[in-house]
Amino acid sequence: MSEKIKKVNSWLGAVFGDQPVPQFEVNTRTVDVLYQLARSSEARCNDAALLIEDYKQKASEYQADAAHLQDVLLHSVGLSEASLSKQAADYVSALVDNAMVLGVRDTSLSSFMPAVNNLTSDLLEAEKSNRRLERELMAVRKRLGATLVLRGELQENIDKTSRFQAAEAAKAEERLLNMDFVTAKARELSNRLERLEAQLVSRNMDKSVTHQAIVQLSEEVGALKNEIIPLKKKLEPYMDLSPNPSLAQVKIEEAKRELAVLDSKLETKVDFK
Repeated sequence: MSEKIKKVNSWLGAVFGDQPVPQFEVNTRTVDVLYQLARSSEARCNDAALLIEDYKQKASEYQADAAHLQDVLLHSVGLSEASLSKQAADYVSALVDNAMVLGVRDTSLSSFMPAVNNLTSDLLEAEKSNRRLERELMAVRKRLGATLVLRGELQENIDKTSRFQAAEAAKAEERLLNMDFVTAKARELSNRLERLEAQLVSRNMDKSVTHQAIVQLSEEVGALKNEIIPLKKKLEPYMDLSPNPSLAQVKIEEAKRELAVLDSKLETKVDFK
């Protein structure tokens, strides 16, 4: 614990420099957190120092190469920076800038060509990717258009369904009200029928005058009338008889007796009491 506190105090002193270190609560948790921050900071500082040293070494190498190339140009070709024209100096500067952009080690053609080829390949690949993305974008736009059309149709169907449901709900409510009315009316008529039947029973009314009895009696009367019709047709030939009055009188009497029997039956059926 004491070693961590010393490490933390040393690191905070280096961080704040001449400024006073802010007061903080010294406990296990804060010390552990600050100790981890100190270690991380030192690791980053060491990495940065190594990177700076590498850059310094590369800069020294580049300066040595530049001095060597200047000696070669000066002694072998007789060229120096002062002897170059402004246009030539601009060309050299542009060549150096291109070399830096392409990330090549030197400005030789053997270094430039692979870099240019790589850049060309990257450009072609980017154009190919761009065309592929354009095709995908077009397909997405088509699908989006179809989706919007489908959404519109679905929304229209939903609106129609909502209107239909509202109309059906109104009809169902009306039917429910009518059903309640019919049910109440049927209950009222049933109660009235029970009261009327009770009244009929209390008055000792003959069942022969009920609607069912009258209907049955009417059917029987119709059947008897249908039986009388052929008998009347049998009497028609005897209405014009004159040569043998006694025989005709016998036949007439027989027919009259049959007719009287049928009339008696008819009167019996018609007599309700």
